[in-house]
Amino acid sequence: MFHKVAIIGGGAAAATLVSELLERRTQRPLHLDWYTGGPMAGRGVAYGTPSERHLLNVRAASMGMFVSKPGGFLEYAQALDPSVKGADFLPRRMYGDFLQSRVEDAVKNAGSFGHDVNVLPFAAESVVPSAEGVTIGYGDGETQAEAAVLAIGSLPPRPLPGVEDAAIASGRYITDPWPFLASAESHERPLRVLIIGLGLTAVDVLLELSARWPNAHFDALSRHGKLPEPHLAAASAPNDDGGELIESMRDDVNIRVWLRRLREATAGAEDWRTVIDGMRPHTQSLWHDLPQAERARFLRHARWAWERARHRMPPQVAATIANLESDGRLTRSRGRMRSVRLSEDGSLAVVHRLPGGGETTDSYDIVIQTVGLNTDTQRTDHRLVRQLVLGDLVTPDPLGLGFAALPDGHLLDGEGKPRRNLFAIGSLLRGALWESTAIPEIRKQAQSLANMLLAEKVQRVATR
Repeated sequence: MFHKVAIIGGGAAAATLVSELLERRTQRPLHLDWYTGGPMAGRGVAYGTPSERHLLNVRAASMGMFVSKPGGFLEYAQALDPSVKGADFLPRRMYGDFLQSRVEDAVKNAGSFGHDVNVLPFAAESVVPSAEGVTIGYGDGETQAEAAVLAIGSLPPRPLPGVEDAAIASGRYITDPWPFLASAESHERPLRVLIIGLGLTAVDVLLELSARWPNAHFDALSRHGKLPEPHLAAASAPNDDGGELIESMRDDVNIRVWLRRLREATAGAEDWRTVIDGMRPHTQSLWHDLPQAERARFLRHARWAWERARHRMPPQVAATIANLESDGRLTRSRGRMRSVRLSEDGSLAVVHRLPGGGETTDSYDIVIQTVGLNTDTQRTDHRLVRQLVLGDLVTPDPLGLGFAALPDGHLLDGEGKPRRNLFAIGSLLRGALWESTAIPEIRKQAQSLANMLLAEKVQRVATR
C-alpha cells in the first residue's frame, strides 16, 4: 500500500479518484495531498459551465460517480426534483454540483476512516519520480509522496496552424471557447461568427451564443461539415452484447475490415445506435489489439465518423441546432481552414480550402476554434507536462494521445518502462485506452487505481 499519495488536478477525474480513495477503510491510514489548481475543486472545465443550456450527453441513470453506485447521480437529481427520470439529459452544471458535493463530503468524512487529507489550491508545477518516491513542486513549496496520479484533464488548446499572431492578439480569434463564453455579454449586434470544428464543443458554443446574440449569423466549418448524431428520444438497450461483431473484429485486426463489419452490423440493426452502444464495453480492448499503424489509420480516416456516432447530442439540443439552420442563422460548410489574418478594418479574413479544390476567403467579426480535446503532450505549454516530457521522465504517446502508459494507468518513463509510482487517469490515457474521457470509463479507472494504490502488496512492474 502507498501510504502517502498525491493527486494532481481539480476536475471530475480527480474528484472521482479522491472520493474512491477516501471512502475505503484500510489497514493503515492514508495521507492524501490533493493539488486542485484552484478553489473550485471537483468540477473542471467539463462541468464548470453555469449555463442551463449545456446538457450532459449521457442519460442521468448512467452518470453515477462510482462503479458500486451507478445510480448515485440520479438519486441526487431526484432529491432536488422528483420529476427527473433516468432517461433525462440534465444540465452539466447540476452534475458539477453533484461531483463537488460528493467530494466535499468525502474530504470532510475522511477522518472517520482514519485518513488525512490536505487540499492544496495550487497547481503542481513539477513532478519528479524516483525509486524512493515522488517530489512535487508548487510555487515556493515542495512536498514528498510515495506515489502520484496525474488527473489534469486535457491540455490547453493551441491555435491552429495558419492563424497569424495579430489575429490572436486582436481578441477576435478565440482559441479556448470556455473562458470566452463565461465573459461574453448579450447584445443585438449583427455579428458574423465562424466556428471551426463541429463536435460537441461547437454545439455548446452555438447554443449559448445564439441565445445571447440573437442577430448573429454563424458559419461552421469542418472537414466533413457534419454535426454529432442525436440520441434517440427514448432510451434503448443494445440489441445484444456485441459478441458476434466483436469476435469477428478480433479475427482480423484491420481498420478497413472493422469499418466494413461495423457498417454491415448497423445496416442489419433496427437502429445503428444500439450497435455502437453494444461495442462500448469492448472498445478499450479492441484499441489495445490495434497495431500502431492501424491506430494511425483510424485517426486519419475514421476518427471523425466514430466521434460523431459515439458522442451524441441530446435530442432537445439537436432540435435547437436544427432550428438555427432552418431559420438561416447557422450554415455548415465542408473544408479546411488555411489561414486567419487581421484585416485593416479589424475583421478577420479566413481562407479555407474547398472540398473539390480551390480556396475561398470570407470576413468574420469573431472566429472560435472548437476542434476537440488537445492531448498532444509533445507540443504543449502546460508547465507540468513540459517539465515531465523535457526531463525525459515520461514518454509522450507517439500519436499525440496523451502519455504512453499501461492500460492500468502506470506511466512509462523515458526509456519506455512503466514507473512503479507514477500514474494517470482520464484524457491523457487516450493512447493506451482510446475511450478515456467519459464518466462511465473514468469511474472504472478510479476504482482500478484505488485498488492498486491501496493494495497491501503493491503491484510489481518492470522498472529501471
